[in-house]
Amino acid sequence: MEAIVLAAGYSSRANTFKMTLPLKQMTILEQTVSKFDGICSRIIVVAGFQAEIIREEIAKLSSKNAYSFELKFVYNEDFNKGMFSSIKRGCKEVNSASVFITPGDCPLVKKETVQLLAKQTGTVVIPSFNFKGGHPIKLSSEVKQKILETNPDSNLRAVLGRYEKNYINVKDPGVVMDVDTQEDYQRALDYDKT
Repeated sequence: MEAIVLAAGYSSRANTFKMTLPLKQMTILEQTVSKFDGICSRIIVVAGFQAEIIREEIAKLSSKNAYSFELKFVYNEDFNKGMFSSIKRGCKEVNSASVFITPGDCPLVKKETVQLLAKQTGTVVIPSFNFKGGHPIKLSSEVKQKILETNPDSNLRAVLGRYEKNYINVKDPGVVMDVDTQEDYQRALDYDKT
């Protein structure tokens, strides 16, 4: 199994480049990718804005030899067209039968949640906390193919609307917590202490 981690955005609401902000002895990006250790053979990190910073971060993580997965840096030259363009770019690299997709700014998901999702069957598997869908989502190769065939002006919601979804209720608020703003970052730092 592989995972696509989306790290191409502008971080505009955070007023800083959030992927390399520190969170519990790691960066936000490393916290996010570390949850796939032992579950995925390869993590495809899609960069766009500040791509060189992401490339350096991935080189640092790879040189640590701390993880069982291979990290692949991919540049999305159309990142300014939005997240769906990065999802499409990441899907071009996927070789496995199913794939996780998550934004790089979702660092608080528990590894146990990712392990649970990996065991689930279904075309579209989505973790849910208090009946709110979150990340990472797990997609079959059929959905990955449909993403690749879909017009770049579309979006993931439109693609997933064609499929039955398997929602997995988890006791993990991290699936619905991302770091979009300074307030979110402060919440993440505080959450980490609990």
